[in-house]
Amino acid sequence: MLKKYFNGFLLVLFSLLIVNCSKFQKIQKSTDTQAKYEAALKYYENKDYYRAGLLFEELLPIMRGKRESEFIQFYLAYSNYYQGNLILSAENFKNFYETYGRSEFVEEAMFMYALSLYEDSPHYNLDQSNSLETISVAQGFINRYPDSKFYDKANSILIDLRHKLEKKDYENAKMYHKVQQYSSAVVAFDNFERSFPDSPYNEEVNFLEIEASYLYAKNSIESKQEERYKKVIELYEKFVDKYPESEYLKQAENYYENSMDEVVQLAKQ
Repeated sequence: MLKKYFNGFLLVLFSLLIVNCSKFQKIQKSTDTQAKYEAALKYYENKDYYRAGLLFEELLPIMRGKRESEFIQFYLAYSNYYQGNLILSAENFKNFYETYGRSEFVEEAMFMYALSLYEDSPHYNLDQSNSLETISVAQGFINRYPDSKFYDKANSILIDLRHKLEKKDYENAKMYHKVQQYSSAVVAFDNFERSFPDSPYNEEVNFLEIEASYLYAKNSIESKQEERYKKVIELYEKFVDKYPESEYLKQAENYYENSMDEVVQLAKQ
C-alpha cells in the first residue's frame, strides 16, 4: 500500500516537473521581452535563481539602454551569487557599479563585489592574488562609504584577509628556516615584522630570526662569520629589550653567548 502511494507521489511530482519545464521553455522562446522580464522577476522572488538567471542573461543584451536593464544586471548578479557562482557574481556586481554609477544600488553592488571575491578567496597557503584584490576593493568601499550599513562587514573582511596574508607570510618564513635556507629565512622574518608590526607572531619570529642568523653565521665561510655573528648579537639585544619575559629568552641567550665567543675567537686569528 505504501509503495503504491509513493509511486503515485512520484508520478505527480514528475508530471509537475514536466509542466514546469515546458512552461519555462515556452517563456524562453517567447519574443515578448516584457513578459519574459516579469517571469524572470517572479522566478527570482520564488528563489528559483537558476531559471531567473537564465532569463536575466537572455534579457541583458536585448534590453540594454532601457530602464529595466539596471534591474536585470543587478538581479543577474544576485542570481549568480545565490547559486554560488562567485566569480560570475563578482564580475556582474563590478560591471553594475561601473555602468550605473548613479544607481541607488551602486553602494550595495560595490559591497557585494567585495563579498563575492571574499567568499571565493582561497586557503591561506594558496596564491593570495584574490585576497589582495579583495582588500583593495573592501578598503575602497570603506573609504567611499564610511557610513554604510555594510561598513562593519566590509571591515571584518579586511581584518580576516589581512590575518590570512599574515598567516601565509609567517608560514612561508618558517618554511625557509625548516628547510635550512637560513639566509632566505632571515630576510623573510625581517620582512614579516616590517609588514605586520603588531602581529602576535612577532615574538616567535624575532627569536627564529636570531636562530636562523646564528645558523647562517655558523655555516658561513670564515671571512663572513664575524660580521654575521655580530648580527646575531645585535638581534639578541633588541629581542631582550622588547621581550624581557619571553619563553624563548634562554635559547636566545645561548645563541648570543655562542656568538660572543665566536667573535672573540675570530678576532684573535
